[in-house]
Amino acid sequence: MRRSIQVLAALLILGCGGNKAQTQEASTPPPSDQTPAATDETAPAEGPAEAAAPEEKPLAAVTEKLTEESLPEEIYLTFDIEDFGKIVVRLFAKDAPKSVTNVVNLAVDGFYNGLTFHRIVPGFVAQGGDPDGTGGGGPGYTVPAEIKKKHEKGCMAMARKPDQVNPKKESSGSQFYFCLEALPDLDGEYTVIGQITEGMDVLEKLGQVKTGKKDKPIDPPVMTSVTAAAR
Repeated sequence: MRRSIQVLAALLILGCGGNKAQTQEASTPPPSDQTPAATDETAPAEGPAEAAAPEEKPLAAVTEKLTEESLPEEIYLTFDIEDFGKIVVRLFAKDAPKSVTNVVNLAVDGFYNGLTFHRIVPGFVAQGGDPDGTGGGGPGYTVPAEIKKKHEKGCMAMARKPDQVNPKKESSGSQFYFCLEALPDLDGEYTVIGQITEGMDVLEKLGQVKTGKKDKPIDPPVMTSVTAAAR
């Protein structure tokens, strides 16, 4: 029987253990005797040509650490997951600048490379970013809460310790989770920092991984690399 969201939400903590287009024939031009007759009227002058839309600036890799003040408005994280594929997340730089700056800087440092998804709950979350792989590890610090966005399917949010020891709801320094479904019961409790824009099929595959005790995958999926890009 599926566990209630309320019970699962309490486990999102450190120390948990773990349209085809239809083809149309081009119409042929009319015979010459059906062409419009010439008139003496002067054809109206053509208006100014419509300006071409500006080309979108390409994404550039982020290779140096950022500050909140230097944080680009449009910034992405790309997760290359061994044997699964790629997930791209657009980060909410305006809504969670402290958290976004932190995870981008961790990615620039290569912190996430080689880490696993240590906890997967079907229909709930896929959680990773723990260097120990136990659910209790991190970089040694927390990040102030920035609770603004809702838990939509495919969002990325930060894990944290429970209210009893963390009344300010500060986020883990590195542990995060992807929502396998919309989880409104988590709204107002955790900091949501981004939304998947590419790779929802990969997320679905992650949600089907076989797990053992304490929702730990029997063969934990590995993040071979996590990189940042912006424009």
